[in-house]
Amino acid sequence: MTDSHWRTLRVATYNIHRCRGLDGRTSPARIADVIREIEPDVIALQEVVGASAHAAGHAEELGALLGMGWVMAPARHLRGALFGNVVLSRFPIVHHTQHDLSWKTCEPRCCQRVDIAMGSDTLHLYNVHLGTALLERRHQAGRLSAIVHDHRVGVPKIVLGDFNEWTKGLATEVLSSKLQSIDLTQHLRRKKTYPGVFPLLHLDHIYYEGSVEVEGLELPRTRRSLMASDHLPLVANLRVRF
Repeated sequence: MTDSHWRTLRVATYNIHRCRGLDGRTSPARIADVIREIEPDVIALQEVVGASAHAAGHAEELGALLGMGWVMAPARHLRGALFGNVVLSRFPIVHHTQHDLSWKTCEPRCCQRVDIAMGSDTLHLYNVHLGTALLERRHQAGRLSAIVHDHRVGVPKIVLGDFNEWTKGLATEVLSSKLQSIDLTQHLRRKKTYPGVFPLLHLDHIYYEGSVEVEGLELPRTRRSLMASDHLPLVANLRVRF
């Protein structure tokens, strides 16, 4: 058995709102500029338009513009195109799967798991976008914690995305009892990420399992990021032990 060791990683989560900005303009190039400015190693995106019968989609365009590998986990279709979560990575993606988080008649949701090779080590990253209904999120939080706690998948694990929890409700209670949560109040003066121009809500979170140290958090509030989506990106500099 090899000795444990630490690696540094810059991760982000960003709901890109179909690349539609607060000015009503749809621009994958502008979203790519926001991502380029924050320089993540790995970024989890939500509300991404994928391929259709007539176009390659925003996921492929963002990957090409940024020179990053990507995988998509579609939760549903939007006007004939795939629609869901995407992970972009500067490190090789060695495995990808998704789990259904849909509840009753609510909008289909999923959890995307991406295994990322950092040298000889593997990081397991979970990209999620929970629902807007209270009981729906409680169901999804329980399902998500069971997925992440699968002992066949080793640590470290990073869980991030748009949890749609306006306050510390049922989903937050369930997830916080099972996973470690990065407390934004310890690292950021401003912790609210939605809506972008005048954030009132803290919807975007990062959880983890295993040995993870937070070196810093950022909530970039540039003119471009404030306009590009209805969310702001949440960025974390982490030290992760393998």
